[in-house]
Amino acid sequence: MDLSLTLKGQTHDLPLKNPVLTASGTFGYGVEFATYGDLTALGGMVAKGISLQPRQGNPSPRIVETTSGMLNSVGLQNDGVESFCKEKLPLLPWRETAVIANIYAASVEEFAALAARLDGEEGVAALEVNVSCPNVKAGGALFGQDPDMAAAVTAAVRRAAPHKHIMVKLSPNVTDITLLARRVEEVGADSISCINTLLGMAVNLQTRKPSLANVVGGLSGPAIKPVALRCVWQVARAVSIPVVGVGGILTAEDALEFLLVGARAVQVGTGNFFRPDAAFALAAELPAACHRLGIENLEAFCGSLQLDDTF
Repeated sequence: MDLSLTLKGQTHDLPLKNPVLTASGTFGYGVEFATYGDLTALGGMVAKGISLQPRQGNPSPRIVETTSGMLNSVGLQNDGVESFCKEKLPLLPWRETAVIANIYAASVEEFAALAARLDGEEGVAALEVNVSCPNVKAGGALFGQDPDMAAAVTAAVRRAAPHKHIMVKLSPNVTDITLLARRVEEVGADSISCINTLLGMAVNLQTRKPSLANVVGGLSGPAIKPVALRCVWQVARAVSIPVVGVGGILTAEDALEFLLVGARAVQVGTGNFFRPDAAFALAAELPAACHRLGIENLEAFCGSLQLDDTF
């Protein structure tokens, strides 16, 4: 069965051999997982968040297990863009599998500088713009919670990286995610990935202290799948650019549910923590799952959810 799909953007398309990608922050730079499966069997890899300069991240403890998921407050620890380009990217099979660089910054200007640096890297097929981060010039307000701020970042990245497919990763921590989706589409986004983590918290009754050093963190895993499905369905109906589903995807059936509601591809995230071969296994299981469910054409299946007239 042909599992290839193309994320058809406004400026650049992103062809994928199959719809299975890995989620940023859960798959390292990709190289770390090469012993668990064939990287070329994936549709794409999204590298951990990259900043202009190296970041140490937040103090420990910064990961805690929760019911059906986990909370993380890693703080975007990474080696910086230069290390990624010179040391990590050359080790990846980018000619066979799309490598997507997730970018993080604290100002519109930094986002533009980061995008410009990556625009010339042949091995980077696309940029995933993480707008779920604070704007230091706006008093720490999150880019992804304000449609105009998200649009400003997207427009700056689009101008700075004219040769790349631009994917914008949206946060669910908003009143109406479709408002942000429409705004980033208006200013040049080629696709949208959703969702990023939900803001959560855990406490230790014995110590009477927060479980995370940063007090709050991002909730991910199966616990957020219903929220992610809802957001993907809403966004896919609100925009004409492709949507990539993220949130609690562990099995081939999970992935197909996201495709059914309108996603064109999916990202496997938290599953990689407790099963390092999760994305590889999902990609391998997808053809059999399609056959079992009578899905003969993946293109036609995407967005084929049957709704009553009341919706």
